[in-house]
Amino acid sequence: MSVTEGIHRDNIHTYDAYTRLAGPLTDPGPGPYTVRFRNLIARDGRRRHAYPLLAAAVVFEVTFLVWLLQPAHHPTDLVGWAHYVSFGLIAAVGLIEVLRLINVTTLVRATLNAADPVPVLPEAGHRLAFLTTIVPGKEPVEMAEKTLVAAKAIRHDGVLDIWLLDEGDDPDVRAMCERIGVRHFTRHGVEKWNQESGKHKRRTKHGNYNAWFVEHGHAYDFWVSVDTDHVPHPDLARRLMGYFRDPDVAFVVGPQVYGQNHDNFVTKASESQQYLFHSVLQRAGNRWTTPMFVGTNNAVRLQALREIDGLADSITEDAATSLVWHTRKNSLTGRTWKSVYTPDVLAVGEGPGNWSDFFTQQNRWARGTNEVMVRSFHRFAAKLSWGRRLHYLFLMSYYPSAAMSWILGNINVAIYLWTGAGGVRVAANIWLMLYLNAAVMQVGIYFWNRRYNVSPHEEEGSSGILGMFVSILSAPMYVVALIDAVRGKNVPFAVTPKGSGSVGDSLAVFRKNIAWGVLIGISLVASAVLGHHHPTMLFWAFLALAICFTPVLIWKGTELHGASVTRRAGRRIPHQRVRTAAPRDLVVPLDTDHQPDTPAVLEARP
Repeated sequence: MSVTEGIHRDNIHTYDAYTRLAGPLTDPGPGPYTVRFRNLIARDGRRRHAYPLLAAAVVFEVTFLVWLLQPAHHPTDLVGWAHYVSFGLIAAVGLIEVLRLINVTTLVRATLNAADPVPVLPEAGHRLAFLTTIVPGKEPVEMAEKTLVAAKAIRHDGVLDIWLLDEGDDPDVRAMCERIGVRHFTRHGVEKWNQESGKHKRRTKHGNYNAWFVEHGHAYDFWVSVDTDHVPHPDLARRLMGYFRDPDVAFVVGPQVYGQNHDNFVTKASESQQYLFHSVLQRAGNRWTTPMFVGTNNAVRLQALREIDGLADSITEDAATSLVWHTRKNSLTGRTWKSVYTPDVLAVGEGPGNWSDFFTQQNRWARGTNEVMVRSFHRFAAKLSWGRRLHYLFLMSYYPSAAMSWILGNINVAIYLWTGAGGVRVAANIWLMLYLNAAVMQVGIYFWNRRYNVSPHEEEGSSGILGMFVSILSAPMYVVALIDAVRGKNVPFAVTPKGSGSVGDSLAVFRKNIAWGVLIGISLVASAVLGHHHPTMLFWAFLALAICFTPVLIWKGTELHGASVTRRAGRRIPHQRVRTAAPRDLVVPLDTDHQPDTPAVLEARP
């Protein structure tokens, strides 16, 4: 079979074409090698189209910010406490727009600098370990088996050992490993590898990997790793390992895509939400050889990992470890460690299948990013070049800025609804015009970059609105994550449940959204009683209310629709038990060498 078959029944995706998005493998030739990159808009000859849009986005946002905060728009008739409250609200409005300007600047800078590496053939003879993990009870044995069987088809000219890192030393997992012929490792019951904190912290992904690294890492030169649910492509090693010809490359990462359960709203939305990070921001990191480490699929030089003493202790160990690597120097060359991001889709995984799993994932990512920003970034910033420093700041600004915008915006609205005190006073029609101009330009950059989307599952020419939509709905999760990081609250590592390990949704899953919705609803009732009816403030209040309750409505609507379909199916087949169709297994081609290296998807894109 020459084309990888898609996971779900209604769509067939040519995953093979997406494994070569960076281009064909090339021979780097003799002599010293350094990774080379191709700027995307320069490669495609689109600079003359991009520059006006990018400039307009910045100009419109700055214009709106300056106009909004003019002294002429400050209230002058308020006295006493209302006077001071109004200036606090003006400051909050200004900060919200500054955060939006940061987001626009992040988009502009990433668009200008996004680049793909030039792929090269890997060197032969390296000792390579393939690693994946399992948390029994959270991740099904069958899922791990599918990943491991696919890993046995990975092409590599040298030693390749397949390892499963079992967090629980489960007898069924051991038996499965023995049956299919892969290596089993567990730290279960070993005290030194199950500490309360640090790099060998118990019940953490980084603790599991670090224990294996101490015990077995000396036998290998590199590892390639995927999450348990990510089925690797046979070319995983061939497409990642070539960049290690550059002696200063510490790790190589690829995009995260969800194909094994891409048949429901939450999974589709979750993959769409990741578009900007994997299709634009990580590519921009190539400009400064500083893409972020991503645990879902990666390749690591074990010498580089040894020099930083293993993966960092963090709820998101990948972001924290990236920062350590990018501030350290290679002891063999004296140069700072590099990283490379390739857009090649080399592993296809399972995404969050319900709101509970999605919110768990979003909270963990936001909490980890905020933790790095609050606790450790200041210690590393001085060791980063200015380009890398700005890249990290812009990259990690999303979650805290989203949380702060939500908090400040709702405080502004609530204070007005209860007291009638407001901040800036502007003509509604001018405000609307300038605000929409700035917003349209920002969204325009987002849409313009969709041509570089790496997802095999989203339709060509799709807008990505679904991803933006669920990001907005996640704002209450980001608020909790920011508060926990600032308080220094110790939050345990939470595995996103997979397959049969996922418990599904209940009303309790939405308690944070509902709590915010109740507070806003009470404020709206108070405004009706107190006579505070400014249309703009009421608009924002009702919009926030909709954001809070929309996930609940989608969940109940999906549940009712599913029940209706089941009832209709039962009426049509009264004497047969209704069975839910299982998603098809990922079929990985065993031989793709005969296929052209130039990806057809790139040729078809405008």
